[in-house]
Amino acid sequence: MPFVVVENEKLKLSNLSKPMWPEDGITKGDFINYLVQVAPFLLPHLKDRPIVFTRYPEGIHGESFYQKNAPDYAPEWLKTYAVVSVTGGQKKEIRYILIDDVKSLVWAANQASLEIHPWLSRRGSIDYPDFAVFDFDPMENTGFEDARFLALALKKLLEMEGLTGFPKTSGATGVQVYVPVEPRYTYGQVRAFAEFFCRVLEKTFPEKATTERSVAKRGGKVYLDYMQNAKGKTLIAPYCPRPLPGAPVSAPLTWEELEGGAVPSMFTVKTMPRRLEEKGDLFRGVLELRQNIDRWL
Repeated sequence: MPFVVVENEKLKLSNLSKPMWPEDGITKGDFINYLVQVAPFLLPHLKDRPIVFTRYPEGIHGESFYQKNAPDYAPEWLKTYAVVSVTGGQKKEIRYILIDDVKSLVWAANQASLEIHPWLSRRGSIDYPDFAVFDFDPMENTGFEDARFLALALKKLLEMEGLTGFPKTSGATGVQVYVPVEPRYTYGQVRAFAEFFCRVLEKTFPEKATTERSVAKRGGKVYLDYMQNAKGKTLIAPYCPRPLPGAPVSAPLTWEELEGGAVPSMFTVKTMPRRLEEKGDLFRGVLELRQNIDRWL
């Protein structure tokens, strides 16, 4: 079993030849190598955020499971963040893993954690998200084109209000738009802000958009999921792959690219490293910009 030294820690790697995306010839070793390549761009979006993983030990066609709690066999140097909740008088603690450095990222990749889902807030301000998220999720009989249309409509609404959003593909059929905010608003306030814009889109494009919570009642429209703005909810991190043929990744875009015909299949584990070399982190503004949303509260 091979070992590798990463940031002065000796890591044991296993099953490097196991196919993760078999149709695309991408092995677990290739996946780990991909995350190392994109780490300088990915890690700033993960730092200090509790992480939820989806693990695929047998590749994308095998069984998968979510992992929130750090396992007992996790190395001592792996950072965690404890979240305590009380339900029905029962106290429950979850030790979320933090991915703040390359060694932690490689360790998680070796666990076949194909999907990495960070929280919307950081441990230093855990009750105050630093962005609002708009998740355009196509339902039956809709697709990426419908999500693109509504995301571009949101862009115009935001611009009219003097706000800036940053789009990315979900890696599947959806589009997600992040609107960075000052990390002093509660999750409830950020959710109310997102709901306001989602309701406007729903009323403006009733044939395309819905905020209906019941799946059965969404009627073949794009679901505007403002409820993602809740403590403990997560979205796929930028540059992380999805368990789909072609190994697509969640790809930050410019608005011009989204308008100009970019589609999710263009952005994959095989193409993203070169794109990052050429364009850098198009999602960096999500980490740097801080916007005031007082007027919507």
